[in-house]
Amino acid sequence: MAKPLLNFVVLILISLIICSSSATNYIVGDNSGWDISTDLDTWLLGKKFKIGDVLVFQYSSLHSVSEVTKENFMGCNTSNVLDSSKNGNTTFTLTKPGDRYFVCGNRLHCLGGMKLHVNVENADGAAAGSPAAAPSPEGRASFSPSSRSKNPSFVPNFALSNIHVRLDSMILVILGFLLFTIPLV
Repeated sequence: MAKPLLNFVVLILISLIICSSSATNYIVGDNSGWDISTDLDTWLLGKKFKIGDVLVFQYSSLHSVSEVTKENFMGCNTSNVLDSSKNGNTTFTLTKPGDRYFVCGNRLHCLGGMKLHVNVENADGAAAGSPAAAPSPEGRASFSPSSRSKNPSFVPNFALSNIHVRLDSMILVILGFLLFTIPLV
């Protein structure tokens, strides 16, 4: 009885470590996606973005996504962008703390509200600009802006969830439960 219980406790602890240190993939707009009809202000409510998290923009051929400066974001200037994609499935990894700005490449869509401003917190949860130590190399990975992945392949919604519990963590919990309930001979 003691061995299955110990196995269960160890698996639960490993699961908690994995859950607390994993990056989150956010599908922008959830099921509505990156679209002029999506209420992005409501979508942002309650979300805290951290270094290592990924924004996944899924959109139709009528749209694109561009990362821009604050000034270009405010004026919906879509001609001078930092990075841009129109492949329908674009990811941006949040690599450092601070503000990030995204707009639809169609200026009229941007003016209609199809733009997103996110504030990325340090790995320890402190807001950008607050005195905090830089993330350690052992913590979340730090990437250069040029390492953003733009994967044109389809990524199903179930594979990218804005929930912090990952599938591998759930499998560990289930296996631990099974080890606990099924006695080993």
